[in-house]
Amino acid sequence: MTTREYDLIVIGAGPVGENVADRAVRGGLSAVIVESELVGGECSYWACMPSKALLRAPAALRAARDVAGAAEAVSGGVDVAAVLARRDRMVHDYQDTSQVEWLESAGIDLVRGHGRLTAEKQVTVEAADGSTTVLRARHAVAVCTGSAALLPDIPGLRDAAPWTSREATGVTEVPSSLVVLGGGVVGVEMATAFAAFGSEVTVIARSSLLGGLEDFAGEAVGTSLTAAGATVRTGVGVTGVERAEDGVTVSLDDGSTVRAEEILVATGRVPRTEDVGLDAVGQKAGEWIEVDDTLRVPGSDWLYAVGDVNHRALLTHQGKYQARIAGDVIARRAASTDVDTSAWGPLAATADHTAVPQVVFTDPEVAAVGHTEASARAAGIAVQVVDYDLSWVAGASTHSDRYEGMSRAVIDTERRVLVGATFVGPDVAELLHAATIAIVGEVPLERLWHAVPAYPTVSEVWLRWLESAGL
Repeated sequence: MTTREYDLIVIGAGPVGENVADRAVRGGLSAVIVESELVGGECSYWACMPSKALLRAPAALRAARDVAGAAEAVSGGVDVAAVLARRDRMVHDYQDTSQVEWLESAGIDLVRGHGRLTAEKQVTVEAADGSTTVLRARHAVAVCTGSAALLPDIPGLRDAAPWTSREATGVTEVPSSLVVLGGGVVGVEMATAFAAFGSEVTVIARSSLLGGLEDFAGEAVGTSLTAAGATVRTGVGVTGVERAEDGVTVSLDDGSTVRAEEILVATGRVPRTEDVGLDAVGQKAGEWIEVDDTLRVPGSDWLYAVGDVNHRALLTHQGKYQARIAGDVIARRAASTDVDTSAWGPLAATADHTAVPQVVFTDPEVAAVGHTEASARAAGIAVQVVDYDLSWVAGASTHSDRYEGMSRAVIDTERRVLVGATFVGPDVAELLHAATIAIVGEVPLERLWHAVPAYPTVSEVWLRWLESAGL
């Protein structure tokens, strides 16, 4: 057994943990990261990057087919083998050498193995060979272990060897048929990809698709999946799953069954906090960890939880935002410097509450930030809702010969600011950041009137929104 001491210990070397450590080191502290898998974490190897690599080729092909002159050059479908090869390049063939090199260049130490809190400011790491290393922190420990796929308690499901997002994004052979349980982001993105790869896809969702976003977003994605040959069944639940040699049979609560070669479970996430020693420091194992806006656990002056584990916003970019704040806060507190925790200050994760951006890379794309109409009304905000068909702006007609899309602005009528925006359509992801800036900056509509959108672009929807709002 060896013992080492650092200013900061980070458990989890995904993008969140990397950013916490990096900001703390930039602030003058020493830091070590503990990782039991690959440095770079879920996003780099099993989630964001590989899933978008799978989705990009079908999206590019659809875009070409929708523009005369390019459509005539398209002579085939998606080359699945080439897509999977590109996916492998994107994940560096599941090797983390470049990520480890980055840690070294940033002055961050790495200890491989499973880390557990064993006392206040202490983490014990068990390596694959059984050896242990005790790490002690002078100032802080940050738990950045992320989340894992939820496997619901459905009879026969676990025995059916279901796919989670890891197996779906890491696929080496495309199944002839796939049943997807869940209508959230992972479910609809993977349904989009595998339908494009030629699988017979069935999506089963207990409620609507993309619940929590504006209704028209899920409806548009469902329509597109159906047009692509997938079967979408909403409002039904699963009562049992059975695996046989030729595939799985899924029994539904309406008495029907669905058969497929493989089954993907995409019904939500659970925190990876079951075995990180939370009970040793007065926290509950296996649960989400509550934090304040500096990402510190209430009642503690040394324990932080950053990213998915705190359940504030289960998105990589939002976790990295939290990480930048947490690392800076830890460095300042270590130096006994005052920490200004006021809203929208550089040391408070204010955006987690009302300005979280999100993109769903389906066909069509969905991009949203801030409130939906429903959530704004539930928050007691007096709102004006402005809907505008994106196909009506000139930029849409130049972008695609078959452009279909919709947008919604949610306006706080008392403050005269935008509090929510949703876009559905081809390539709308690139429209999102302008809306995020407007919401975070609380820019008055009268000032936005002077932000003139270039012609002809789809961004001209901003002018149409303002005109519809009465300017």
